[in-house]
Amino acid sequence: MTTKSVAPQAAGRTRLPATLVEIRRLFDALDWDAMARQVAAEAQTGVAIVGPVNSGKSTLFNTLKGREVSPVGAVPGTTQATQYEEWGPFSLVDTPGFGEVRGVDRARIALEAVRGASVLVLVLDAMAGVRQADLGLLQQLKATDKPVVIALNKMDLVGKDDQERVLNDARDKLGEPGIIPISAKEGTNVATTLLPQLVDAQPSLAVALGRALPGYRQQAANSVVRQAAVWNAVIGAEPIPGLDIPFLLAVQAQMVLRVATIYGEPISVQRARTMAATIVGGVALRYLAQQGAKLIPGPGWIVAGSIAGLGTWAIGQVAIRYFQHGKRLSTAEMQELYRSLMRNPRRRKGKKQRAQA
Repeated sequence: MTTKSVAPQAAGRTRLPATLVEIRRLFDALDWDAMARQVAAEAQTGVAIVGPVNSGKSTLFNTLKGREVSPVGAVPGTTQATQYEEWGPFSLVDTPGFGEVRGVDRARIALEAVRGASVLVLVLDAMAGVRQADLGLLQQLKATDKPVVIALNKMDLVGKDDQERVLNDARDKLGEPGIIPISAKEGTNVATTLLPQLVDAQPSLAVALGRALPGYRQQAANSVVRQAAVWNAVIGAEPIPGLDIPFLLAVQAQMVLRVATIYGEPISVQRARTMAATIVGGVALRYLAQQGAKLIPGPGWIVAGSIAGLGTWAIGQVAIRYFQHGKRLSTAEMQELYRSLMRNPRRRKGKKQRAQA
């Protein structure tokens, strides 16, 4: 019996073709089921709204939901008990007010409620100003080791000439430069600033927010795509050709899974993998230029990372449009859109920005 020998490669030549089988093994060895479970868990991510009495917690809660669920009124402590409103797998928690006579018990109830959340929103009243109790509440929330985003509400009631002073005063007293001025009643800065800040504080929240808030869906999906593109730009700069491919594919497949979940169209991991490959017409051609760039040390690695990041972004944009259009884009249409985005990404981004203006 004879064995087929493989001639050794000449010194200095890259062994890329010979590593394709190894890459396939690495790719298949990735825990795809764990990735699917992670995306499913992200869809369950929760937000807790907390704040002193009459700060506008219930108003913000109702504005986010799009209809009144928690009672709103001028009587201190109108919210009588912890309110849970389910948005599919995502729960937004509105807690009883802090600061009233029974504040000790209510504070305990509220803090118990936030333990099940992944991100906390502290709502403060711009008209009342920052009080010592507000600082104490912030410290209690920070002690939970969860991200805390502070919203200074009722800015619509503050005179325009005083708004900057009121905001800076709150930032100075709390020592938090990132406080967001909002009007829960008018919706000012809620979708444009507060929600993106929540995702920045806890990136996994993008899936849950996108599922729960149709008006924020595209913004959430774009956030997911940006995160994946940045990750793959870093991974793609790995200097050894071929070594990064399984991980690039994994990030892209998980990105497609997240986008599908945001649009309420959950798909299997296998479908996400196939879809990502279909968009660009196969895996081999997909990485040829990116891997070839690595043969030039230094600058080539940077180029490879840029190509990986751009390619991931383009796949994500195609996936967004596919699910936006009710999965009615054909394979040819998806591939043409991908090629167009890769040829001229700036033009496409410019069109999108003008459309949103």
